[in-house]
Amino acid sequence: MTSREHPQEAVVGAAREMSARGLTRGTSGNVSARVDAGMWVTPSAVPYPAMAPSDAVLLDLDGRPLEGRRKPTTEWPMHAAIYRARPEAGGVVHTHAPFCTTLATLRREIPPFHYMVAVAGGESIRCAPYATFGTAELADSAVEALLGRSACLLANHGMVALGASPKAALDLATEVETLAELYWRALQVGEPTLLTAEEMAQALERFRDYWTASQ
Repeated sequence: MTSREHPQEAVVGAAREMSARGLTRGTSGNVSARVDAGMWVTPSAVPYPAMAPSDAVLLDLDGRPLEGRRKPTTEWPMHAAIYRARPEAGGVVHTHAPFCTTLATLRREIPPFHYMVAVAGGESIRCAPYATFGTAELADSAVEALLGRSACLLANHGMVALGASPKAALDLATEVETLAELYWRALQVGEPTLLTAEEMAQALERFRDYWTASQ
């Protein structure tokens, strides 16, 4: 989100780009941006090509509507829970990206098969236990799987990523989907060789330096 960009524009822009990147289909998935009053979220059941900034909905972190004419995404409890647990998060993206969702239906995490797994903040990208969509149980499950991480899979559902802005969260979600695809392809041949804890620790340290230098 740029200094001149309204949060509604950032949310809808990321949502439309999420669809354009093939990370979700139809009206599945959702995006949010944190603001002082709570969060702007995408509306429920509005096709992304037709979505406009005026369709975004402002909620407080208890789900009370503050502004907007649409019904908010059913996944607002997960977004709110992440913002409560992660004060550094400025944006959240939830997708049903095909390869992430494929692994999630197998309830498989993404292990350290590639050093880029460290982009999500840890040695693996966890898969949160299953819970019904739109529930506090799913929100709690996601928050737990995100401990020390910026992305996780959601069992039999999809994935979620957080970042400093909706755009940053979207870019991370794209990286995680690429990793999920690579891991899925490797599994078609056999079990990939995993990096050691020491090797991943080195990758994580390099990523810390990378993000510091890019700020």
